[in-house]
Amino acid sequence: MATSAVPAAIAALVQILTEAPGLAGVAVIDGPPTADMADEDLVAVGWSVGDDQASAESTQDFAYAGARTRDEEFNISGWIESWSGEEDFGERRRRAYELLAVLEDALRATAAQPEAPTLLGTVQWAHLTRHRLQQQFTDSGARVGIAWTVSCVARI
Repeated sequence: MATSAVPAAIAALVQILTEAPGLAGVAVIDGPPTADMADEDLVAVGWSVGDDQASAESTQDFAYAGARTRDEEFNISGWIESWSGEEDFGERRRRAYELLAVLEDALRATAAQPEAPTLLGTVQWAHLTRHRLQQQFTDSGARVGIAWTVSCVARI
């Protein structure tokens, strides 16, 4: 019996985003970057910028009397980043939100991806519930990031 649906849900979300046509050519990574990420666009699952960002956070309770099953609600954190080395925040912001739209669309059921809202059957449902825009100018130019949260409900 599984203790948590979190590991399988994160793996499924990485798979869904890696296969999303709108993210072709975009670095989709599982967890924090392990090397210098020189790509213009980045989508990280299970990692976000900021000291207070957990990779995932979960709560559980008994589903029914008898303690045979449990309901788990959890949030998966993630990060989208776009930069070009130039000073145009407007273009970077537009691109970051374009990537966020691809993520949100990838979680919606379609004929090609009927199991997307269930993260390929790992949860009962999942959807984008929060995002936070962060902009900064660095010695590498304008960087725009979006911290995002996918909320999930599972029965374990």
